[in-house]
Amino acid sequence: MLLESYAERRVAEPMASEQLSSTQDPAFRRVHLHGQFDAAHSYLLDNRTRNGRPGVELLQPFHDQASGLWLLLNRGWLPWPNRRTPPVFTTPEQSLSLDAWVYVPPGATFQLHADPANANWPRLVTAIEPAKLWNELGRTGFAYELREEAGPASYVVDWPVVAMGPEKHLGYAVQWFAMALALFGLYLYFGWHNAKEKQHGSGHESTQHV
Repeated sequence: MLLESYAERRVAEPMASEQLSSTQDPAFRRVHLHGQFDAAHSYLLDNRTRNGRPGVELLQPFHDQASGLWLLLNRGWLPWPNRRTPPVFTTPEQSLSLDAWVYVPPGATFQLHADPANANWPRLVTAIEPAKLWNELGRTGFAYELREEAGPASYVVDWPVVAMGPEKHLGYAVQWFAMALALFGLYLYFGWHNAKEKQHGSGHESTQHV
């Protein structure tokens, strides 16, 4: 089964980073990296929870020396209990070695609203699209997010072995889309109803003044 194959990749020996670009099916494969983070361009992936606690996931560009590739590395989960103050994190300045695995989402992330383009850094987002980042920065980068394993630069990295199958992910997307349509329908109905009430009230007042 496909999910079993992905689970086996998560426990296999890491491949060399030079092999990454030529791998036809990189999903969930482990990779050994050596390079440096770009601290100036950090993504904060919103609406991430751990044990009921609100937080974000921290993603930063990482330049791998062996392959020359830029990679978008997910360093893990950070708590964010008070949204009036930004999440606190640090970025290693020196080069370091680490292991990560390729996360290929089973489908596009459903968003009620698109993330603002060209917002300030660190950038709070609800979906991750590495290709847009590389295009914005003018860099040659890998097309998928990599999730860091426990190491010198990681935060909370209790990643699931496999998040969910494509069928379940699609089911959730359909549910969210149906909910959004229902809310939009209610918005239109109450807007029409309120407008009708105001029109009726205006007509009643004009009759009284005659």
